[in-house]
Amino acid sequence: MQENKPLLIVGLGNPGEEYKLTRHNVGFMAVDYFAPSDATWKKEKNALTTRAQINGVNVILVKPQTFMNNSGESVRPLMQFYKIPIENLIVIHDDMDIKVGNFREKIGGSSAGHNGIKSIDANVGNEYRRIRIGIGHPRDFNSPIPPVDWVLGKFDDEQLKQIQSVIKSIKF
Repeated sequence: MQENKPLLIVGLGNPGEEYKLTRHNVGFMAVDYFAPSDATWKKEKNALTTRAQINGVNVILVKPQTFMNNSGESVRPLMQFYKIPIENLIVIHDDMDIKVGNFREKIGGSSAGHNGIKSIDANVGNEYRRIRIGIGHPRDFNSPIPPVDWVLGKFDDEQLKQIQSVIKSIKF
């Protein structure tokens, strides 16, 4: 991490009330949690952004407004504008291959089929920190719901509590 530059913390999700609290929007939920209660969000480079300090570190919190599949189209211009090196980029997103209530971190690697990550990789490369929050897979719940519909579904109350607990445990 370049300490003279802020961290760019990008939470992936889809804009709009209809997507609020859906599995695909755990990234938005995370940046909302880390934003100060009096945060002023501004629209820039196809994203909503706000500044904060987390444990003494300057951060720019980002919610792309391009819809999930085009997230890189807002991340790249923000990185260029703020001159953020890739090692200062952190992306928080959902992962169906991780059980609800768990998360994993990694730097680089494949997108594992996640279209938001594919878009960011195509726009800025893939050597950034990823925080993958587990949303479970429909098969974990013996559900016939297709994965594309699963990610756009909402958490039940117990799952939402688990997700909130995971988000609170993330450290930067």
